Amino acid sequence: MQDANTQQPSSKPHQKKDIHSYSHKELVALFKELNQPAFRAKQVEEWVWEKNATSFSQMTNLPKSLRSVLEENLTLGGTEELVKQVSQDGSRKYLLRYPDGVSVECVGMPNRGKLAVCASSQAGCPMGCAFCATGASGFTRNLTAGEIYEQVMHVRDDFDTRVTSVVLMGQGEPFMNYDAVLSALRKLNSPDGAGIGARHLTVSTCGVIPMIKRFANEPEQFTLAVSLHSAVQRTRDMLMPGVKKYSLLHLYDVMGEYVDKTGRRPTYEYALIKGVNDTEEELASLCDFCRDNLAHVNLIQLNDVKGSKFQPSSEARAQEFVRRLANVGVEATIRNSRGSDIDAACGQLKQNVERMSR
Repeated sequence: MQDANTQQPSSKPHQKKDIHSYSHKELVALFKELNQPAFRAKQVEEWVWEKNATSFSQMTNLPKSLRSVLEENLTLGGTEELVKQVSQDGSRKYLLRYPDGVSVECVGMPNRGKLAVCASSQAGCPMGCAFCATGASGFTRNLTAGEIYEQVMHVRDDFDTRVTSVVLMGQGEPFMNYDAVLSALRKLNSPDGAGIGARHLTVSTCGVIPMIKRFANEPEQFTLAVSLHSAVQRTRDMLMPGVKKYSLLHLYDVMGEYVDKTGRRPTYEYALIKGVNDTEEELASLCDFCRDNLAHVNLIQLNDVKGSKFQPSSEARAQEFVRRLANVGVEATIRNSRGSDIDAACGQLKQNVERMSR
């Protein structure tokens, strides 16, 4: 029986709206329309963002009649785990499907009592990087802020431990979905959300210059990583056709502006590819690009992508890059790729049920 104080909305929507898309102000307005006190909004937000509720029936501090009304008119989004793979190093890769049938991959990486999540910002990717499995699979659609957030919560709940850092280095180019990404970052940072420190939330971009400028003006201390992969224009154009219109010279200038404005040190990601971007010319150009800049270079020995013509550089060559960069005052490290045995490492993510199920 319906509570006398709970009114149905004046018109039932044709399609249920995901409650993740509501701001606090919009939730308060919704509960006012339902003749409910404003504090109900805070109660629901706690269930949605902190407890990651999967049904309105779980919201036991709400009247049953109100839960029924919410169930009838709204959804909690929701992700279905299609496949989970566990790496020898403890990393876990998930193929998650959203209610509209679109799927994405994300990865949980535990290390010494901490838990990092690599999340996707798009289903597929429009950038078409030559060495990346995601780019080869094409682009499906942008993810909403709620869908990005839900990936992190899914990993948290599966590990049953707090997430300490998030990198948006999964599928997609985050800055081609800027507003949703920023909204997700703010909710991940919020004490009313995941409560992760801003400096432990990292966005990786191929180098979409207008959005780097915009990102520099945001008040939060989020971390920026730029996928560089070559400081030689012709090589970068070949490897990363999606950002050909943004020259390295322009990128160099805007990164200088970013550092001056924020005082934060960006990371340059560089996947070492044998005979392509690990030559003497490439190394000298990388040293020139990074010299006298506040930057850290993250070297990645290219991970195997089935069908790719590219091969990783040797360990010795990677160490030479570290040494030579150090000679010009640039700190560089060789990233320990996590989950490569389950295709969960950099450049390997691709929403493919058959491949994950093997």
